[in-house]
Amino acid sequence: MLVCPVCGCDMAVLELHGIEIDYCFSCGGIWLDAGELEYLMGDSEKSAEILKSFQDVTNSSKEKKRPCPICGKAMKKVSVPTSETEIIIDKCPKEHGIWFDKDELYRIINELGESKNMKVAEFLKDMFQGESEKK
Repeated sequence: MLVCPVCGCDMAVLELHGIEIDYCFSCGGIWLDAGELEYLMGDSEKSAEILKSFQDVTNSSKEKKRPCPICGKAMKKVSVPTSETEIIIDKCPKEHGIWFDKDELYRIINELGESKNMKVAEFLKDMFQGESEKK
């Protein structure tokens, strides 16, 4: 079981469209192992395009560096440009995976994904955003 790099709680393993994601019920963050974002996106060309759009963020990021839940190394801050605003996510420097704070994965898939992946976006919205609406 992995430990959340934000709040230190144990994360639960959830199955989402045939892949396992690590989810923190405390802070709402999601860890995807290497290759799982591409699998969720479905289209390998679109996935490659999205991954190429990631840009390293300079040290001016207000977010504190977080440890990779696999290797413990400080993750890099990476910017994902969207039409609304950029989304800052955390990526393991050893390519173990990517950390998404609450709602970031949903926003990225919803905005940058193809229409055929809307089932994934809707699943994420129902499962993860629904929690914040209930409070």
